[in-house]
Amino acid sequence: MKSTIVIPNYNGIKYLENCLLSLQTEQAHIIVVDNGSSDGSYELLATKFPRVETIRFAENTGFCKAVNAGIAATKTKYVIFLNNDTIVEAGFVQVLEEAMEADEKIFSGSAKMLSMQEQDKIDDAGDLYCALGWAYAIGKGKPEKAYQKQYPVFAACGGASIFRKNMLDEIGVLDENHFAYLEDIDLGYRAQIYGYRNIFVPEARVIHAGSASSGSRYNKFKVDLTSKNSVYLIYKNMPFVQILLNLPFFLIGFGIKTLFFIKKGLGRAYVAGLFRGIRLSLSPQGREHKVRFQMKHLGNYCKIQLFLWINMIKRLYS
Repeated sequence: MKSTIVIPNYNGIKYLENCLLSLQTEQAHIIVVDNGSSDGSYELLATKFPRVETIRFAENTGFCKAVNAGIAATKTKYVIFLNNDTIVEAGFVQVLEEAMEADEKIFSGSAKMLSMQEQDKIDDAGDLYCALGWAYAIGKGKPEKAYQKQYPVFAACGGASIFRKNMLDEIGVLDENHFAYLEDIDLGYRAQIYGYRNIFVPEARVIHAGSASSGSRYNKFKVDLTSKNSVYLIYKNMPFVQILLNLPFFLIGFGIKTLFFIKKGLGRAYVAGLFRGIRLSLSPQGREHKVRFQMKHLGNYCKIQLFLWINMIKRLYS
């Protein structure tokens, strides 16, 4: 086998069985990392899926730590991140592997995620990040037929994507300071700094329920964490000069988001998250994980900056 599938799970018994059943014909090792579930998930694994390797934490350690535990246990060439609220279509693993085999500079491949509620609509076709400090899913809510070709993305969505294990060993795994949310953008960003590529693989199809753990698209928990991580993401990956260059765009972007979440009744959570992100960035814990600028990567930083501006224009006019 070339791939190991890592599935983090926290009280996901509603979805987990169907997810694992859909993987029965796929040629891959499977690891489920259970984050202290209390809903019978662990017992389900023991009784119905005894061949699935299971790692169990006593409490909810977050998406990042759970996936990192799976990565550490991986002995294959590739590691696939897969949400527990997904159902994969046949051939999922094979087409992801074939896409990675095409070019050794490819770090990750993002699968085509389809909405479980409207399966002819895109849930995620790869992720972009822009100079406003916003990360967003390509094609969300649009007809899936419009997304049939492979193309470069800023980052592969952590909900269903493949990664080259030796590159994870080189650039580092998920940053557990995130706990959850935007950790995949951070990983894709880091890969680009090192000169690697991220792509969308349309033939790898996954049905996705969405927000299975947090409960909804917008809630206090998710907004607070995403807001915190959006600040930390900038501090961590950008040299000081690049932060200054983009500061006017960040102020506009975060201002728009603040107004948006005020209208949603979540303005306080969003602003509190921004301040938590600043505190994390200035803390020893945050500074320890900052990507140190190296002159040999200057050309890669310039390419990334160009993408940030292009993606901002795309976002504003999409």
